[in-house]
Amino acid sequence: MNKQSVNQFIESDTEKLSGTPVFRGTRVPVKNLFDYLEAGDSVEVFLDDFPTVLREQVIGVLQLYKVKLLEEYEVVA
Repeated sequence: MNKQSVNQFIESDTEKLSGTPVFRGTRVPVKNLFDYLEAGDSVEVFLDDFPTVLREQVIGVLQLYKVKLLEEYEVVA
């Protein structure tokens, strides 16, 4: 995962939620997105519940982790 790409969507600052990774420009932990998805909620439900997070941020984070996962299994060329 490219550090610059990650920083485009995620930030971690000890002054903000004790350094928990959050969506850039918000106080919404990235973990919340995965908790919602794990619980069976849609991206739309997540976005409705966290209006400070942009759809582009969610899609960007999901794409970054998709690439990371596929790279781990050497599926991405």
